[in-house]
Amino acid sequence: MNPMSRVSARIRVAALVVLAIAFSGATDFACAQSAQDAMPRPPELQTDIDFWIRVYSQITTNDGFLHDERDLSVIYETLRFAPNSQPKQRAAGVDEARKRYQAILGRLATHPAPESLTDEELRVSKLWGNASTERLKTAREGIRFQLGQADRFHAGLVRAGTWEAHIAQTLANLGLPPEIAALPHVESSFNPAAYSKVGAAGLWQFMRSTGRRYMRIDSAVDERMDPFRATEGAAQLLSYNYRLLGTWPLALTAYNHGAAGMRRAVEATGTTDYVRINRTYRSASFGFASRNFYPSFLAALTIEQSPEKYFGPIERAPEAKFSEVALPAFVPVRALERSIPVERAALRALNPALLPAVWSGERLVPRGYRLRLPGSVQRLTGEQLAQRLPATEQYAAQIESRSHRVRSGETLASVAQRFGLPTRELAALNGLAADAALKRGRSLRLPDRMPSLVSGQAVALPAAAPATPVASAQGNSAIATRPPAVHVVKRGESLSAIAARTGVTETELMRINNLRNPNYIFEGQRLQLLASVGATGPAEPTAETGTTAVRESREDEAAAVASARRASRAEPVSAGEAEALGPALVAGAEPAQSAADAVDYTVAADHTIRVVAAETLGHYADWAGVSAARLRTLNGLRGGQPVLVGRKLKLDLSKVTAAQFEQKRRDYHYALQANFFESHRILGTEIYVVRRGDSLWSISQRFAGVPTWLLQQYNPDADLGDLRPGAQVVVPRVEES
Repeated sequence: MNPMSRVSARIRVAALVVLAIAFSGATDFACAQSAQDAMPRPPELQTDIDFWIRVYSQITTNDGFLHDERDLSVIYETLRFAPNSQPKQRAAGVDEARKRYQAILGRLATHPAPESLTDEELRVSKLWGNASTERLKTAREGIRFQLGQADRFHAGLVRAGTWEAHIAQTLANLGLPPEIAALPHVESSFNPAAYSKVGAAGLWQFMRSTGRRYMRIDSAVDERMDPFRATEGAAQLLSYNYRLLGTWPLALTAYNHGAAGMRRAVEATGTTDYVRINRTYRSASFGFASRNFYPSFLAALTIEQSPEKYFGPIERAPEAKFSEVALPAFVPVRALERSIPVERAALRALNPALLPAVWSGERLVPRGYRLRLPGSVQRLTGEQLAQRLPATEQYAAQIESRSHRVRSGETLASVAQRFGLPTRELAALNGLAADAALKRGRSLRLPDRMPSLVSGQAVALPAAAPATPVASAQGNSAIATRPPAVHVVKRGESLSAIAARTGVTETELMRINNLRNPNYIFEGQRLQLLASVGATGPAEPTAETGTTAVRESREDEAAAVASARRASRAEPVSAGEAEALGPALVAGAEPAQSAADAVDYTVAADHTIRVVAAETLGHYADWAGVSAARLRTLNGLRGGQPVLVGRKLKLDLSKVTAAQFEQKRRDYHYALQANFFESHRILGTEIYVVRRGDSLWSISQRFAGVPTWLLQQYNPDADLGDLRPGAQVVVPRVEES
């Protein structure tokens, strides 16, 4: 067995042990983990842990350490700033100090006689002991500034009291170590409103793409901002990380670096030993933040377990008291205020997941949303709330936001005519003059479309694709609904087969969905079947659906990743700058576009890849710019012979580079996942024991709503192309949101 196979085997064994223990009860698992010290503190990391303890408890955001990036025992100086000093002044002071120590290290690298050294040079020399010339030269480029965090950490200790009971219960329910409850100290200082410029949000600092796997995130709700729902999502993600990686040091580091990133680290180093990975793994994305995430967590845990030792007496915030009721319909927030009744300020404080559009009336509070009410308010069931709410304010669907992307030759007047609007109304809605010229590609806002009332719908709306009503000329919202307008592509379906089944021509399907290649559709893709109501052209993608939304979401996420990488190299010198870059105490998280996707999409040095679920030979040919026949010949495949998940495939990269192929491949999977998690979320997992005759596809069909690519993400080390009876497959439990 080769070294990498042994590493993968150890991970699989560890994961199966976890699952077996989990079946015996979550509480037993948690106790067993604590007894075995689930969060090991290797002696080799103690210096790093001590460094972060000092950062969190001894120096505030008006102070900072100038230190070596790799050896955290080397602290050159503690810089102190006046409380009201400007960031530019502070940055200038840091730069001046850094240059001074670079000069000292440069001189020490020449190994001058001790008697010729100044007192300052002698002090720095003692910090490094008998370091080699090469190490001293490296140290010149590795001088880093770390802003203090004691004031923020103390505030976090106080705030934590509001949610610590719920966090403890959530972790216990999933059988996770109770120590994980300290993680928000590192992520956000227990600030539920924390939002970084790179897109991470809330108590647990979820990126949007990862958060959508476990929470509701749409135009009305962002549950990342809800500490209770976000805690449940974080527990799911950490459970997933541990199942894949087998140790908590790796699972927690993956919370910062991504599961796929940590699997690459394991493969590159040939070990699951966290210390060896921390000290020896080199990668452009595995920077200071990722390398220090676990040590900083252990430091936060140390302080959390004995806060009085570091800060004196702590008076925790009281635990939040409230009740919850699931909304029976889509409801305006004003109707809730009148019917319960509860003041808006109280509702808003208890329901931070509701976005400003809800409070302004542009969006409805969604059906099924668990509305949080003050503890002093009478507990209500959904049925009781439905009886209190006026029938005229209970809607069957969300208000539909519409937009139109301008095409060549279009004018305001022609667009207005197309959608049955007065030109002046369309111009005013977009802040334009009625005779303004339009540029191709510009997005024009259209009037929102109100949904039908629950009492007025003729048929039940399908859960996966709520019907959108046709607005009447009189503006009456309680009107008939249109039929389902979305088809979810199943494995093996072709566009022509979908056209025959749905009664929409293949040409029309391509036009409505902006498809360029009829052979380029994928399992799980949501195809629009109807053009926008009242329009003569193709459907206009809204902010929530359609290819435009997926593309823009992908572009936003890519920008956030690039910004996060810049932030990882930034060194904030004030509390304000730290908040601007990101709330994490270890500044500069390095999120992947899909942090919870453990599948490797890279091309090997010999131009081979491993086949991933939901990919076909046609995909590879398209991404590589060659014919499918060329790839069949290259790999000795017969006509019609499918490619099997997990098998190696040789590529012809004469037309594109490996990096270009990888990017197209990742874009495809990102779009596929983004489409799926627009309407689904993961609630947990279960184990399925493979039976004779089972395949990846048959298991996917047995568990309706779980696509094959998601099964692979939860079983990245399983041979899904050759499932044997008795093998165990982890299946995520998915619900439509």
